Amino acid sequence: MNGFSERNLMPSSVSLVNGKNASKPACLEVLARRLCKSISVWYSSRCYEERYQRMIPLRPRLLVFELALAMLMLAVKANSAGPVLIAYGGFNETMAPMWVGVEKGFFKKYGVDAHVLQTRSGQIMMATLATGGASLVWAAPSSALNSTASGMKLGCFAAGNNRLSRELIVRKGIESIEDLRGKSFGVQSIGGGAWLSTMVALDALGIDVDKNKLSVRVIGDTGTQTQALLTGNIDAAVLPYSYAEIAKRGGAKSLADVGALKVVYQATVMCSPKDSTSVTLETQVALAKGLIESLIYILEPANRRDVAGILKKNLRLAKDEEGDASARTAQLQMPNVEIGLNVDSWKTVRRIVTRINAKVQDVELDQVIVPTVLQNLESSGFMAEMRKRVPR
Repeated sequence: MNGFSERNLMPSSVSLVNGKNASKPACLEVLARRLCKSISVWYSSRCYEERYQRMIPLRPRLLVFELALAMLMLAVKANSAGPVLIAYGGFNETMAPMWVGVEKGFFKKYGVDAHVLQTRSGQIMMATLATGGASLVWAAPSSALNSTASGMKLGCFAAGNNRLSRELIVRKGIESIEDLRGKSFGVQSIGGGAWLSTMVALDALGIDVDKNKLSVRVIGDTGTQTQALLTGNIDAAVLPYSYAEIAKRGGAKSLADVGALKVVYQATVMCSPKDSTSVTLETQVALAKGLIESLIYILEPANRRDVAGILKKNLRLAKDEEGDASARTAQLQMPNVEIGLNVDSWKTVRRIVTRINAKVQDVELDQVIVPTVLQNLESSGFMAEMRKRVPR
């Protein structure tokens, strides 16, 4: 059978993808390539035969086959868009618009079959992107700038949050900002999203890391940081409101509500390699539209219970009230649909990241920030329509 099924002529070699039946586009592409090869071989033999025998002019038949091949490849191109994998490192409410967008079908609504892949840190996430393990990343700007400084040609085009909805939480025994001198803070990785949120918060509070001899320890994701704080393995952490509530119920104390400072901050952005052949401008625009629909869904009060359920499941929270707190945090971290990248925010990030990677200072932000996606959404009238749908 040469690898073909008798029933549908689809190659059996592509019948399974990650243990599931392959999509029709994947099968179509393989079938089309085989058909093209067969046509090419047949056409070459006919050309040689006709030229040799000088039977009829070749050009009309050449045009016919060129047209047939062109139409076939266009059909393949139009139907070969498989799943788009988006890697992420942060395990907290910054993922809310992605989880909601995938589960409620907002990305599929605009033609993108988006899936998300969790990695253990920002470094692993960017390595996954660099090696082709994912098409895009949902990354902290610090990860994007570090990767760009290392030579990766990266383009970031949409942000999923623009508020730092977190609190500075400390263990029992620490009563004031002054008591933080010489103490330890927990993060997920150096240079990643939790680290960046911590550094931006301390910067906004006027707390100098070096002068106060603060140490930063790699502990794990947000839940692990919370547990480490309660057990005394770290002294402090800058936690999302939801996890801050868990910590306070366990006896920890809040020294500052960072969200009340109105810090202009974008914790996570969507990025892809600039030389990507699978993520086109059309793909980016479609993903941005799905992201905006997801943000509106999160902000709609009638959807609170559903959003809480999605977050409780994905964050593996134990109680319904913890899911409710996560839903509130997701609303507060992005109270609008302004997904455009904020240059002033990125300048702050660049200044902070330069402390651990001097090469970042030389990164021109226009190398990383891609404005064309937002420009497309604005000029088409999509943004104007979506702003009208934001709950007041």
